Amino acid sequence: MPIRAASSACAFAGRRIDREPVMSGSLRAALERWQSAIAGLRGWRRAGLALIAGSLATAALPPVYVLPLLLLSFPLLVWLIDGTPGAKSAFGVGWWFGVGYFVFGLYWLADAFLVDAARFAWMIPFATLALPMVLGLFTGAASAVARWFWRPGPGRVIVLALAWTGAEWLRGHVLTGFPWNLLGYVWTVSGPVMQSAALFGAYGLSLVTVAVAAVPAVLAGRDLRTPRGLAPAAAAVATLLVMWGAGAARMNAHPTEVVPGVRLRIVQANVDQKEKWLPEKMPDNFVRYLNMTEAPGLDTVTTVIWPETAVPYFLSNEPSRRVLIGRVVGPGRLVLTGAPRIRRGPGEDDITLWNSFHVIDAHGRILATYDKTHLVPFGEYLPWRRLMTALGIAKLAVGDVDFTPGPGLKTITVPGLPPFVPLICYEGIFPGAVVPSGLRPAWLLNLTNDAWYGPTAGPYQHFEMVRLRAVEEGLALVRAAGTGISGVVDPLGRVTGKLRLGRRGLLDRDLPAALPTLTPFARWGDRVLLAIYGLLIALLWASGRGNRRQVGDPT
Repeated sequence: MPIRAASSACAFAGRRIDREPVMSGSLRAALERWQSAIAGLRGWRRAGLALIAGSLATAALPPVYVLPLLLLSFPLLVWLIDGTPGAKSAFGVGWWFGVGYFVFGLYWLADAFLVDAARFAWMIPFATLALPMVLGLFTGAASAVARWFWRPGPGRVIVLALAWTGAEWLRGHVLTGFPWNLLGYVWTVSGPVMQSAALFGAYGLSLVTVAVAAVPAVLAGRDLRTPRGLAPAAAAVATLLVMWGAGAARMNAHPTEVVPGVRLRIVQANVDQKEKWLPEKMPDNFVRYLNMTEAPGLDTVTTVIWPETAVPYFLSNEPSRRVLIGRVVGPGRLVLTGAPRIRRGPGEDDITLWNSFHVIDAHGRILATYDKTHLVPFGEYLPWRRLMTALGIAKLAVGDVDFTPGPGLKTITVPGLPPFVPLICYEGIFPGAVVPSGLRPAWLLNLTNDAWYGPTAGPYQHFEMVRLRAVEEGLALVRAAGTGISGVVDPLGRVTGKLRLGRRGLLDRDLPAALPTLTPFARWGDRVLLAIYGLLIALLWASGRGNRRQVGDPT
């Protein structure tokens, strides 16, 4: 009996030992079948799968953060490119992928057209489809460029990552730029991993994300029972572990510190955008901010912060309202607020408007002003005005006069506060472009009005994007939003306080201190990413991946 038991045990153990190679072989065979089937798609099937793959990738972005879907969407993109005969058809694959990515990532734009539905609702299909189709040109170009340098093996995921990141960088700079939903923002879900932005910024995070996410595609055809076969997967896992470990160590080394003697009060009044500019509602909205400001606890506060265009009046021309604001906050305190600014010329139509920011003291004096530099097309001004007007298109903001851009970002110094840079609305989404030359600020102030977008993903995405600016620059970030999300973020991206979307409330917090030294990204900007680019290209060249070769069965 013992001999039989031992024999049975040995047989069972043998089956378990053999199971791993069998499972590895089955996985390899499955990956090969999937690659062959997907690369062999043509016509609408290829376009449809690219559209679905791009849509799946969107779910990894804030606020959903389903990151595992990237391990499906980007391998699909790689295999689809594998099956293209050249750059032209690869462009189509990338374009459809981008359309899916941006349609579902920017769906919330439709809410802005419903604020004045009678005038703008008809534009929703054009805005929610036309913009993704234009932005898809960048992902299409990335796929086409990658296809020029495509060849079998793991190197093609690096080629795709380089091309994708380059296209994102162009998207953030061409025609005033629109770097919304860069792929690297998926890592705002992880405090340790997002610390890498202090080295190479949001674009660098995108580079790593694409390279790692696409790795399952190159496992097809490899012997997964050997270290060499598993090398790409091991390299991807090791990269993320190193980023996480280094980020965790960085966070442990820099606990949150605060600026002595500075206590902030952020006022989130939650005014509905449909009522914001109604003449009969404007006085009530103004009084709401005043009443919330003087709520209990004001005696512990040194600075009150109101959001973008919180005051529906031209404060620079209305000293009586400024005096009223000063009386409410009391002696020794400041109010930092957004408000429109106007200058009238001699002619009836000679009007200049700015979306501005003011610092107001207890006497109602304006100590500093900043005019928004990076305006929102179609929101604050109408590009190609004659053509757009002929088509019946108007800007979304109240009034027919375009806002005028200010001269540029500036660091503001006022008594009682460390130097800071005001960033109005989406000025905070541009990596490497939130700190002006000259006097370096100690913190960033983002005033915004996300009431346009309702309870959608848009405000959540906006908050996470500006949050990453704190990590890149090593500066605290304070955010005041009309309907949310308001918050205070330390220079490592840790949120020390937040007001939820769609809620009325106050947030009293100390101002986090900046890091004692510049981050590499703050010092060198995108030059760090450029150096990584050069290194990766050199490695590809050295390993023979600089030669252009085709993959798949061209048709």
